[in-house]
Amino acid sequence: MKLSDFDFDLPEALIATRPAKPRSSARLLVATPDAITDGVVTDLVDWFQAGDRLVLNDTKVLPARLTGKRGRDTAQGYQEAKIEVTLLEPQAEGGVWRALIKPLKKVKEGEVIRFSDDLSATLTAKEDGAAYVAFNLTGADFDHALNAAGSMPLPPYIEAKRKADAQDKDDYQTVWARTPGAVAAPTASLHFDEALLAALTAKGVEITHVTLHVGAGTFLPVKVDNVDEHKMHAEWGEVTPAAAAEIAATKAAGGRVIPVGTTALRLIESAARETGAIAAFLGETDIFIKPGFEFAVTDALMTNFHLPKSTLLMLVSALMGVEPMRAVYDHAVTQGYRFFSYGDASLLLPHGA
Repeated sequence: MKLSDFDFDLPEALIATRPAKPRSSARLLVATPDAITDGVVTDLVDWFQAGDRLVLNDTKVLPARLTGKRGRDTAQGYQEAKIEVTLLEPQAEGGVWRALIKPLKKVKEGEVIRFSDDLSATLTAKEDGAAYVAFNLTGADFDHALNAAGSMPLPPYIEAKRKADAQDKDDYQTVWARTPGAVAAPTASLHFDEALLAALTAKGVEITHVTLHVGAGTFLPVKVDNVDEHKMHAEWGEVTPAAAAEIAATKAAGGRVIPVGTTALRLIESAARETGAIAAFLGETDIFIKPGFEFAVTDALMTNFHLPKSTLLMLVSALMGVEPMRAVYDHAVTQGYRFFSYGDASLLLPHGA
């Protein structure tokens, strides 16, 4: 397979910079092997059945984008300069994070960057274009100070159009987020609100929570023409024994397991790699799902519309087929669906409704 097999033309006007309000009013494209149906997210109540199990990623997005200042004594006196820091992932050592810094070359090891009266960090090392910074706070104190000083790390295609603001702290977080650690949202989940969850539960749809901390690597482009040569980034995830048992029970009863978002899908398929059946999982996964992949757990998928030439477009093509997904995306573009993180949703049913 070539990278060009997963390319398509996307008008820039279709890239969403704000979500639909309310969340569940976003448009929904439903694809089966035989048809493409247009609707809205609240129609999920009609498409899901009693005994279906939704798998939801409960990761919580950190306000990981920080603007700070570094100060130093110069021949012209004490001077300050603006520094932008985007947190990528915590390290084993408490308080230390791998991060992107702009401008990195201007900051020296040992320098302190101050983000607020409470929060500061010392640059301890540079490696492969990234930096390691040690914060002055840890635990709950760090979480509180970061929430006050940081902003949501919106995807680059939104940041190119506007800066994150206070509204994004609500918009770019799922209603069930509870496990801090992501620097990007599981965006298909952003379409759910409490009213929709209640309606689904009333119908008999069951819910299981798993955790995959989405990393900045989710936005990295594929740089090789031969798709098989692409190296996936790793992300930390957990499927608890209780969650695995719930999913296994649904499979045994003949119900459908439907992850909401590619992150939840990648995690449950990672948890089934060794035996072919869902099991508890704890650790990092770099699973790369592309056409030819055999799904062990997933029966259907709810997801947003993805970037051209992306690994996520390859994933949905693995689930539905390359040509059927090409038809889905042609339809979505023609019908003016909104794309990417704040865009509209699709429900992919490879075995039909």
